[in-house]
Amino acid sequence: MSNQELERSDSSASYSSSPYYMETCEKQWTPWLVPMFVVANIAMFIMIMYVNNCPTSNLGFGDKCVATFLGRFSLQPFKENPLLGPSSNTLLKLGALQWDKIVRQHQVWRLMSCIWLHAGIIHLLANMLSLALIGIRLEQQFGFVKIGIIYLVTGVGGSVMSSLFIQNNISVGASGALFGLLGAMLSELLVNWTIYSNKAASLFTLIVIVVINLAVGVLPHVDNFSHIGGFLTGLLLGFVLLIRPQFKWAERHHLPPCTRRVSKYKIYQYILWLAAASLLVAGFTMGLAMLFKGDSGNKHCSWCHYLSCVPTSKWDCAN
Repeated sequence: MSNQELERSDSSASYSSSPYYMETCEKQWTPWLVPMFVVANIAMFIMIMYVNNCPTSNLGFGDKCVATFLGRFSLQPFKENPLLGPSSNTLLKLGALQWDKIVRQHQVWRLMSCIWLHAGIIHLLANMLSLALIGIRLEQQFGFVKIGIIYLVTGVGGSVMSSLFIQNNISVGASGALFGLLGAMLSELLVNWTIYSNKAASLFTLIVIVVINLAVGVLPHVDNFSHIGGFLTGLLLGFVLLIRPQFKWAERHHLPPCTRRVSKYKIYQYILWLAAASLLVAGFTMGLAMLFKGDSGNKHCSWCHYLSCVPTSKWDCAN
């Protein structure tokens, strides 16, 4: 794999279920959108490998394609792409994220298209397992509309932040959207704090999962800026879309007539909703304005590059 290719890696596949539960019996939605997203990503990867056509495109190189029995679906040489997938040129052709293509060639659609591309089989399996384990649970609780909006918007949020800080490489993967789902889970727990049991344990578990996943992002060839951007976008969207009515309002029909006048939401929920909505609009406006202006986030934050790669004696982040 070219050293200019950044994967959006995600190690949250070990997260099998929500660390908290609601104390009421509520409507459970039948998940279908998240499984469709999984199928769509797999189908897209098959198409990528068809277009890549390693036996033809790799002519003249010393290393042979991997799994040549697959014909045109065979994989790029392991030295070029250790994740077992296509070449960087193929990913770029099909919509990988690249600052130059977006800012100078005005290919804004890459902010969305890149989240449907994956650098290899390993990258695809890790992300799709995480998406199935996290997304299906959330869709059961909140329905396909809200989870679909969160997935797509946070994917774009991750792409915007990635473009602002990484301008010399390409980036692909759904990890920005996956971190967006994790961010939404965290804000949903906070905004609906009073209706959950085991609050402290639930919050600690979720924070540990997020921190571990973000820590993995400081390894080379991992686009941690897309993770951070997706997580922050999901955190704000969760406050806006995943707010739940308080128990007394939901059970007002069973209360005596004199106690039925109950507010649907608590004061702190209204405050969080308003603050999150304002920050979300302001963040996207500022981020897109900086991006289309051709500005670099590194100019305004001299240490932020360490958030995506920490140099050690084993690797050089400049490469």
